Amino acid sequence: MNFNEFMESYANEVGGQFQEYDTNKSVVIYPLGGNRYQAVLGTLKKSDITNKPSIEFTSKVCEFNTSINLENLIRANATFCSARFVLVDDFIRVEAAILEESATEGVLKDIIEEVATVADAWEHKLTGQDVH
Repeated sequence: MNFNEFMESYANEVGGQFQEYDTNKSVVIYPLGGNRYQAVLGTLKKSDITNKPSIEFTSKVCEFNTSINLENLIRANATFCSARFVLVDDFIRVEAAILEESATEGVLKDIIEEVATVADAWEHKLTGQDVH
């Protein structure tokens, strides 16, 4: 599977937008209804643990600040199938990763949808806005 071709095709399928950064990185702007959208960055990379090829999806929620209850985020992690909250460069993000050898188009679509939906819901919950 050509990753960027998949990402572009999926963006078109869901009525979103697509932007390619390079052969290993692209974005789907995922429509969520109610004039809300969420950018999901897909990256081909090597797993930090196994060094096997993997695909990572990530979406910004909001900038971290000390008023955010991290316990709520950790507890929410237990309710997701693939997604999880992470803190990267002072931003709360939702991310999910899968080994490339396990990735089917259906699984990738499900992961992108979950990352977009979770990030958007928590962005709205924490900021009241649709920023990312």
